[in-house]
Amino acid sequence: MSLIEWVATLFSGFIIVFALMPSLIRYFRARKEGQMIREEGPKWHEKKSGTPTMGGLLFIIAILITTIWVGFWQGQLRPTTWILMFILVLYGGLGFWDDSIKLWRKQNEGLKAWQKLLGQIVGAVVFTLVYQHEQLPMGLHVPGMGDWSLGLWYILFVIIWLVGFSNAVNLTDGLDGLVAGQATIAFGAYALIALHQHQLDVALFCVAVVGSLLGFFVFNHKPAKIFMGDMGSLALGGALAAVSILVHHELSLLIIGIIFVIETASVILQVASFKLTGKRIFLMSPIHHHFEMKGWSEWKIDIVFWSIGLAAAAISVATII
Repeated sequence: MSLIEWVATLFSGFIIVFALMPSLIRYFRARKEGQMIREEGPKWHEKKSGTPTMGGLLFIIAILITTIWVGFWQGQLRPTTWILMFILVLYGGLGFWDDSIKLWRKQNEGLKAWQKLLGQIVGAVVFTLVYQHEQLPMGLHVPGMGDWSLGLWYILFVIIWLVGFSNAVNLTDGLDGLVAGQATIAFGAYALIALHQHQLDVALFCVAVVGSLLGFFVFNHKPAKIFMGDMGSLALGGALAAVSILVHHELSLLIIGIIFVIETASVILQVASFKLTGKRIFLMSPIHHHFEMKGWSEWKIDIVFWSIGLAAAAISVATII
């Protein structure tokens, strides 16, 4: 694929989202379907209540359309391409179901935890079956130590990886533009890694995601006109984990997705500390809320977190390439 074709892929995702998002926002506003803000969150977030959500629906559609038409044009519609789109749609579907319950019942709680987990596990198992069919390596690439063959234990790793990172991205989605920006950085990094490995099908998917997220960011940065919802965050997290597996640099996601890791760790530490000692480590978790309570603006948190994510991604890519 030439540079012009990669630019066409990027702009395809961007234009679809940029052109159609205003109509989606008007539709949700007309139906008065907006985000329910959790009561235990920062009080100043209450003004965001009623902001349209499920914006992830449009950028998922844009990613699918772009990946399919460019993939067909360039002959890159391979089993790995389809399994990436499958994870995107399945995890996005779980989020859609979750978001729909919240909107229809006007509450902040959606699917039960076991229902969401079951769906995520099913998706991870299907992913693994296709992965095995393509005879891809059933082992972890450990930097400086080579490949560690895990055999069937790799299936368990894939389940943990996809479930873990889909939820990690979901936890991070608490500020305007935060996940859209960080996911753009992460998928951009994996696009470069996939290109270096000549995995054009995986790179194509990543570039389609980047373009679509850039189009979404226009409407999602502070003050957000629409949120991605669980539909968007779960889909992005699952797809990101799947991409890291397909490029066989699974553990690189701990660095490239360092913001998602930190956000998740802050919640785990907060809950563990409170249950064991009755004391909280942070003013509020996930950690982006801690900095809000410290007086940081959303823009400041976004920029600092994006900068950390960009630096980590650049180091990781430089090490791999």
